[in-house]
Amino acid sequence: MMNKIHVMGGLLPLAVLALGGLLSSCSGDISGSLTVEGSGDFTVKAALQPRMGALIGRLSAALGEGSARANILDGALIGASMSKAPGVRSAFFKNSAPAAIEGPVQISNIAEFLAPGGGKGFISLDHAGDAVRLGIRLSRDTGPGILSLVSPEITDYLSVLMAPIATGETVSKPEYLDLVASVYGKEIAAEISRSRIKASVDFPGPLRSVKGGSFSKNRASFDIPLLDLLVLESPLEYEVIW
Repeated sequence: MMNKIHVMGGLLPLAVLALGGLLSSCSGDISGSLTVEGSGDFTVKAALQPRMGALIGRLSAALGEGSARANILDGALIGASMSKAPGVRSAFFKNSAPAAIEGPVQISNIAEFLAPGGGKGFISLDHAGDAVRLGIRLSRDTGPGILSLVSPEITDYLSVLMAPIATGETVSKPEYLDLVASVYGKEIAAEISRSRIKASVDFPGPLRSVKGGSFSKNRASFDIPLLDLLVLESPLEYEVIW
């Protein structure tokens, strides 16, 4: 049985939260399918917003990389890094613009997807009788390890942005926004503050329950403040049962 998942949103959506949380203030569209055994095929499109793209470009130059490549986000490098990560069969991204990437990602095992050290991952897929449960849990303890598996360069960028998901430090959301504003300006802090991750997930059968979102028939919807993901003041937990 194939469990079709279709995800669309103003930012990179929930189904690949590990990837979506890395590119602050970006737009994205992810669609694909997940089998009941946990393998899946996805198509990913992501683009940084102009203000954040300009900042990342400046950070790249400050890290000594700006003159070495034309792309703010290097699709080939990110794809190569993800292809080596646990639970990923392959990932290929191309640049549709200097700050935009797109391409396919094949997941061999969703429960092992970006699991640091080959241990338990942040996504779980469980079966009990005729029910299937998909769970996602992100915390400051797991965030840095997940980021390092996706792309070291994105980890570098978010570390310079002082995001706790990359640094593992304990900072509240107001403290983080004040810190970003003091270093990079109020406009960047405001952009982060108002950005959200919106996801709509379609399953082939009626959903029984959804934690952290809403649902109607076979569709689960999520609306997540990006600030919650970057700071992880409390662990983010989501669950879908069908």
